[in-house]
Amino acid sequence: MKFTIPRKNDSELLLYIWKVIDLPNISMNELLYKISFEFFLLSPEEALEFLQRAIKSNSLEKDDNNNLQLPQNSYKKLKTWQLKRKEIILTKLNSSRKFDSLIDDLEAEKSSDFTTLLKAFLDKSTINRAATISNDAFKIKIFDFKKGLVKAEVAGSREESYNIEIDTKNKILNHNCHDFETQRAENKKFCKHLAKLFLLLKEKNEKSITGFLNDIAENINEWEFSS
Repeated sequence: MKFTIPRKNDSELLLYIWKVIDLPNISMNELLYKISFEFFLLSPEEALEFLQRAIKSNSLEKDDNNNLQLPQNSYKKLKTWQLKRKEIILTKLNSSRKFDSLIDDLEAEKSSDFTTLLKAFLDKSTINRAATISNDAFKIKIFDFKKGLVKAEVAGSREESYNIEIDTKNKILNHNCHDFETQRAENKKFCKHLAKLFLLLKEKNEKSITGFLNDIAENINEWEFSS
Protein backbone atom coordinates (compact mmCIF):
# COMPACT_ATOMS: atom_id res chain seq x y z
CA MET A 1 0.00 0.00 0.00
CA LYS A 2 1.21 3.45 -0.87
CA PHE A 3 1.19 6.17 1.73
CA THR A 4 -0.73 8.61 -0.48
CA ILE A 5 -4.17 10.09 0.11
CA PRO A 6 -6.82 8.01 -1.75
CA ARG A 7 -9.51 10.69 -1.81
CA LYS A 8 -11.70 8.93 -4.40
CA ASN A 9 -12.15 5.71 -2.44
CA ASP A 10 -13.92 5.79 0.95
CA SER A 11 -12.59 2.48 2.25
CA GLU A 12 -8.99 3.27 1.27
CA LEU A 13 -9.29 6.78 2.70
CA LEU A 14 -10.56 5.33 5.95
CA LEU A 15 -7.62 2.94 6.10
CA TYR A 16 -5.26 5.81 5.33
CA ILE A 17 -6.71 7.78 8.27
CA TRP A 18 -6.21 4.80 10.58
CA LYS A 19 -2.60 4.50 9.45
CA VAL A 20 -2.10 8.04 10.72
CA ILE A 21 -4.06 7.89 13.98
CA ASP A 22 -2.90 4.33 14.76
CA LEU A 23 -5.52 3.74 17.48
CA PRO A 24 -7.70 0.66 18.11
CA ASN A 25 -10.76 2.88 18.55
CA ILE A 26 -11.74 6.54 18.78
CA SER A 27 -14.85 8.59 19.52
CA MET A 28 -16.91 10.03 16.68
CA ASN A 29 -16.26 13.64 17.73
CA GLU A 30 -12.54 13.16 18.10
CA LEU A 31 -12.28 11.47 14.72
CA LEU A 32 -14.27 14.26 13.08
CA TYR A 33 -11.94 16.82 14.64
CA LYS A 34 -8.82 15.00 13.43
CA ILE A 35 -10.09 14.59 9.87
CA SER A 36 -11.14 18.24 9.53
CA PHE A 37 -8.79 20.27 11.75
CA GLU A 38 -5.63 18.18 12.17
CA PHE A 39 -5.36 16.36 8.84
CA PHE A 40 -7.35 18.93 6.78
CA LEU A 41 -8.73 16.14 4.62
CA LEU A 42 -12.41 17.16 4.56
CA SER A 43 -14.62 19.95 5.82
CA PRO A 44 -16.58 19.11 9.02
CA GLU A 45 -19.74 18.54 6.97
CA GLU A 46 -17.94 16.33 4.45
CA ALA A 47 -16.21 14.43 7.26
CA LEU A 48 -19.53 13.71 8.96
CA GLU A 49 -21.06 12.45 5.72
CA PHE A 50 -17.96 10.35 5.09
CA LEU A 51 -18.13 8.68 8.51
CA GLN A 52 -21.86 8.11 8.22
CA ARG A 53 -21.31 6.37 4.89
CA ALA A 54 -18.55 4.27 6.43
CA ILE A 55 -20.81 3.14 9.30
CA LYS A 56 -23.69 2.40 6.94
CA SER A 57 -21.46 0.32 4.65
CA ASN A 58 -19.90 -1.51 7.66
CA SER A 59 -16.49 -0.05 6.87
CA LEU A 60 -16.60 1.28 10.43
CA GLU A 61 -18.24 -0.27 13.46
CA LYS A 62 -19.00 0.79 17.02
CA ASP A 63 -17.58 -0.97 20.06
CA ASP A 64 -19.31 -1.49 23.41
CA ASN A 65 -18.43 2.09 24.44
CA ASN A 66 -19.89 3.54 21.25
CA ASN A 67 -16.42 4.37 19.93
CA LEU A 68 -15.56 3.78 16.28
CA GLN A 69 -13.22 1.04 15.18
CA LEU A 70 -12.22 -0.83 12.04
CA PRO A 71 -13.83 -4.20 11.34
CA GLN A 72 -11.55 -7.16 11.94
CA ASN A 73 -10.66 -7.72 8.26
CA SER A 74 -9.70 -4.06 7.77
CA TYR A 75 -7.75 -4.06 11.03
CA LYS A 76 -5.78 -7.10 9.81
CA LYS A 77 -5.06 -5.28 6.56
CA LEU A 78 -3.75 -2.33 8.57
CA LYS A 79 -1.51 -4.55 10.69
CA THR A 80 -0.14 -6.25 7.59
CA TRP A 81 0.72 -2.84 6.14
CA GLN A 82 2.40 -1.82 9.41
CA LEU A 83 4.57 -4.96 9.42
CA LYS A 84 5.63 -4.43 5.81
CA ARG A 85 6.32 -0.78 6.51
CA LYS A 86 8.46 -1.73 9.51
CA GLU A 87 10.48 -4.16 7.38
CA ILE A 88 11.07 -1.48 4.73
CA ILE A 89 12.14 1.08 7.35
CA LEU A 90 14.52 -1.39 9.03
CA THR A 91 16.02 -2.34 5.66
CA LYS A 92 16.57 1.31 4.77
CA LEU A 93 17.98 2.04 8.23
CA ASN A 94 20.49 -0.79 7.95
CA SER A 95 21.45 0.37 4.47
CA SER A 96 21.87 3.92 5.73
CA ARG A 97 24.08 2.75 8.58
CA LYS A 98 26.28 0.81 6.16
CA PHE A 99 26.53 3.87 3.94
CA ASP A 100 27.38 6.12 6.88
CA SER A 101 30.11 3.65 7.80
CA LEU A 102 31.53 3.88 4.28
CA ILE A 103 31.49 7.67 4.45
CA ASP A 104 33.27 7.52 7.82
CA ASP A 105 35.91 5.22 6.32
CA LEU A 106 36.50 7.64 3.46
CA GLU A 107 36.74 10.66 5.73
CA ALA A 108 38.95 8.84 8.25
CA GLU A 109 41.18 7.64 5.42
CA LYS A 110 40.75 4.01 6.39
CA SER A 111 42.55 2.04 3.74
CA SER A 112 41.04 -0.56 1.44
CA ASP A 113 41.41 -1.02 -2.29
CA PHE A 114 37.94 0.40 -2.84
CA THR A 115 38.28 3.49 -0.62
CA THR A 116 41.78 4.26 -1.89
CA LEU A 117 40.62 4.14 -5.51
CA LEU A 118 37.38 6.04 -4.95
CA LYS A 119 39.07 8.84 -3.01
CA ALA A 120 41.34 9.49 -5.98
CA PHE A 121 38.29 10.82 -7.83
CA LEU A 122 36.71 12.79 -4.97
CA ASP A 123 37.16 15.75 -2.69
CA LYS A 124 35.71 16.02 0.82
CA SER A 125 32.81 18.24 -0.20
CA THR A 126 31.74 15.70 -2.81
CA ILE A 127 31.78 12.91 -0.20
CA ASN A 128 29.58 14.98 2.11
CA ARG A 129 27.17 15.87 -0.69
CA ALA A 130 26.93 12.23 -1.77
CA ALA A 131 25.73 11.35 1.72
CA THR A 132 22.69 13.59 1.25
CA ILE A 133 21.34 11.66 -1.75
CA SER A 134 18.70 9.03 -0.97
CA ASN A 135 19.37 5.46 -2.06
CA ASP A 136 15.86 5.49 -3.53
CA ALA A 137 16.92 8.19 -5.98
CA PHE A 138 18.92 5.58 -7.91
CA LYS A 139 17.63 3.03 -10.39
CA ILE A 140 20.43 0.66 -11.36
CA LYS A 141 19.51 -0.77 -14.75
CA ILE A 142 22.68 -2.73 -15.57
CA PHE A 143 25.63 -3.83 -13.44
CA ASP A 144 27.51 -6.41 -15.48
CA PHE A 145 31.17 -6.91 -14.62
CA LYS A 146 31.79 -9.38 -17.47
CA LYS A 147 30.54 -6.87 -20.03
CA GLY A 148 32.23 -4.04 -18.14
CA LEU A 149 29.03 -2.06 -18.06
CA VAL A 150 27.04 -0.01 -15.57
CA LYS A 151 23.88 1.90 -16.46
CA ALA A 152 21.80 3.82 -13.94
CA GLU A 153 19.30 6.62 -13.56
CA VAL A 154 19.21 9.05 -10.65
CA ALA A 155 16.50 11.51 -9.69
CA GLY A 156 17.84 15.04 -9.41
CA SER A 157 16.72 18.64 -9.24
CA ARG A 158 15.22 18.66 -12.70
CA GLU A 159 12.08 16.88 -13.90
CA GLU A 160 13.85 14.18 -15.91
CA SER A 161 16.27 11.74 -14.29
CA TYR A 162 20.00 12.01 -14.86
CA ASN A 163 21.70 9.17 -16.72
CA ILE A 164 24.94 7.42 -15.82
CA GLU A 165 26.79 5.00 -18.08
CA ILE A 166 30.18 3.44 -17.36
CA ASP A 167 31.68 1.29 -20.13
CA THR A 168 35.09 -0.17 -19.30
CA LYS A 169 35.58 -1.79 -22.72
CA ASN A 170 35.13 1.45 -24.62
CA LYS A 171 36.61 3.54 -21.79
CA ILE A 172 33.63 5.87 -21.52
CA LEU A 173 32.07 7.44 -18.41
CA ASN A 174 28.95 9.35 -19.39
CA HIS A 175 26.82 11.45 -17.03
CA ASN A 176 24.70 14.56 -17.52
CA CYS A 177 24.30 16.44 -14.24
CA HIS A 178 25.33 20.11 -14.33
CA ASP A 179 28.21 19.75 -11.86
CA PHE A 180 29.76 16.89 -13.82
CA GLU A 181 29.30 18.62 -17.19
CA THR A 182 30.72 21.97 -16.14
CA GLN A 183 33.39 21.08 -13.56
CA ARG A 184 34.15 17.42 -12.96
CA ALA A 185 34.33 15.83 -16.42
CA GLU A 186 37.16 18.04 -17.69
CA ASN A 187 39.32 17.11 -14.69
CA LYS A 188 38.16 13.48 -14.71
CA LYS A 189 36.66 13.67 -11.25
CA PHE A 190 33.39 12.30 -9.83
CA CYS A 191 30.35 14.35 -8.86
CA LYS A 192 28.13 13.43 -5.90
CA HIS A 193 25.94 11.17 -8.07
CA LEU A 194 28.89 9.09 -9.27
CA ALA A 195 30.32 8.90 -5.76
CA LYS A 196 27.02 7.64 -4.37
CA LEU A 197 26.56 5.18 -7.23
CA PHE A 198 29.95 3.56 -6.57
CA LEU A 199 29.15 3.33 -2.87
CA LEU A 200 25.81 1.66 -3.62
CA LEU A 201 27.39 -0.77 -6.06
CA LYS A 202 30.01 -1.65 -3.47
CA GLU A 203 27.18 -3.07 -1.36
CA LYS A 204 26.17 -5.29 -4.26
CA ASN A 205 29.62 -6.55 -5.26
CA GLU A 206 32.71 -4.88 -3.82
CA LYS A 207 35.17 -6.95 -5.85
CA SER A 208 33.51 -6.12 -9.17
CA ILE A 209 33.06 -2.41 -8.59
CA THR A 210 36.62 -2.14 -7.28
CA GLY A 211 37.63 -3.64 -10.64
CA PHE A 212 35.74 -0.88 -12.44
CA LEU A 213 37.50 1.79 -10.37
CA ASN A 214 40.86 0.17 -10.89
CA ASP A 215 40.36 0.14 -14.66
CA ILE A 216 39.51 3.85 -14.66
CA ALA A 217 42.46 4.74 -12.40
CA GLU A 218 45.06 2.69 -14.25
CA ASN A 219 43.95 3.81 -17.70
CA ILE A 220 42.75 7.33 -16.88
CA ASN A 221 44.33 8.90 -19.98
CA GLU A 222 42.38 6.55 -22.22
CA TRP A 223 39.04 7.26 -20.53
CA GLU A 224 36.58 9.79 -21.89
CA PHE A 225 34.48 11.60 -19.27
CA SER A 226 31.53 13.11 -21.12
CA SER A 227 27.86 14.11 -20.88
